[in-house]
Amino acid sequence: MAIRQVLQDENPILRKKSIPVKEINQETIRLLDDMHDTMVDYEGIGLAAPQVGVLKRVIVVQLGEELPKIELVNPKIEKTIGEKSDLEGCLSVPGVFGEVKRAEEIVVSGLNRTGKKIKFNAQGMLSRALQHEIDHLDGIIFTDKVDKLVEG
Repeated sequence: MAIRQVLQDENPILRKKSIPVKEINQETIRLLDDMHDTMVDYEGIGLAAPQVGVLKRVIVVQLGEELPKIELVNPKIEKTIGEKSDLEGCLSVPGVFGEVKRAEEIVVSGLNRTGKKIKFNAQGMLSRALQHEIDHLDGIIFTDKVDKLVEG
C-alpha cells in the first residue's frame, strides 16, 4: 500500500472518461488499497481513480474513521430521488468550495473488491460523496456543476 499523488484540477487526465474494469485482479486490489490510504492521508472522504492518474472506473468513499469503507468498481447510479444543494470541496481543487445540486438519495450498484455485485441505497452526505466521485469517472469536476463558488 502506498500514498499516491492527487492530481490537481488543471491536469488533463481529470477531464478524460475512465474505462470499466474488465477483471478484478491484484492490480485492482492494490489500487483500491492505495486509493484508501491516499484518501485518508489527504484527509478526504472520497477518491476516484482518475485523481491518482488511473483512468479506471474505481472509487472509494469513507465518511469517517468509525464508518464503513465503501469500495466500488464500475459503479453505476441506478436511480435518483429528490434534489438538494449543498457545499462541496475536492482534493483535486484544494481551498475551493461550492454549492452543488445533487440527488438527495441514490441507488448505486457496482462490484466490491472480490468481484461480487452489490447494490444499495445512499442518502445525505454518502449519496453526495458517491455522486461526486462517480462524476470524476466521467471527467467531471464539481466546479463544472457549482451554483455558487466559495474560496477559502
